[in-house]
Amino acid sequence: MFDAYEVIRNAPMREYTTLKLGGPADWLALPRNGEEIAGLIREAREAGMPVTVIGHGSNLLVLDGGIRGLTIRIGRNMREIRRNGNRLEAQAGAMLSALAAAAADAGLAGLEFAGGIPGTVGGGLAMNAGAYDGEMSQVTAGAEGLTPEGKAIRLNREELAFGYRTSAIQGSGIIITKAEFILEPGEGKAIREKMAELNRRRAEKQPLDQPSAGSTFKRPKGGFAAALIDQCGLKGFRCGGAQVSTKHAGFLINRGSSSRDFLDLMRKVAEAVEKETGIRLEPEIRVIGEEEAAS
Repeated sequence: MFDAYEVIRNAPMREYTTLKLGGPADWLALPRNGEEIAGLIREAREAGMPVTVIGHGSNLLVLDGGIRGLTIRIGRNMREIRRNGNRLEAQAGAMLSALAAAAADAGLAGLEFAGGIPGTVGGGLAMNAGAYDGEMSQVTAGAEGLTPEGKAIRLNREELAFGYRTSAIQGSGIIITKAEFILEPGEGKAIREKMAELNRRRAEKQPLDQPSAGSTFKRPKGGFAAALIDQCGLKGFRCGGAQVSTKHAGFLINRGSSSRDFLDLMRKVAEAVEKETGIRLEPEIRVIGEEEAAS
């Protein structure tokens, strides 16, 4: 099965997520283009397998039981970036940091905010990733992708329907394969200096040396998740090996935990904040997989 593609059997998902958690994926495919993704989907459907699509795994919690069926990881084999005037075209597996660096090298401004985001173009579009007052919606011209059935589709900026940490892609089953970005001419040195400053600020405030999935909760209306968690005295709070970072309360980190520990920590933090402030925190990270291993 899947003989024509690069596929790993029983792939340990802790090796494919920044949280370093998760049981095995039955089949993990590493496609090179949209045509391969469509072929993988077709074979999986014919075999009656569920299909899960992920990117770099930087905003993802895979449960301890792993993922059944076929998991398609759009990453290292789909990272091409091309320039066309003041536009960049990138495959969905390109890292946002590489896209920002390519823009700086080309003297194009607008992607400086993305230089330290540890996700892919496809994942960045799906969740409208952002930081430091910038987000993907500000620079995205459109995207190409596949429907859940594997049919090619094009989406313009309006059809992507970006919102705060969301887009029309989320929950639709659409798989982004390529995206185009419109940028502004700038001076390369100034662009790189701004990126370096933003990355310095990240390193000062965020626990970049610990396994995490970035900001665990969405920013609630009228406030910040990290401030609310800190206000409730939860910095350093643990469930097993999962801990609220003492450096940045918005980051929940893996200090030798299981996915169950991490889920429990998310739940207890959200409950404590709601009890103390009346505000219910919503997860920003995506949770997938099974709690128990396949029998």
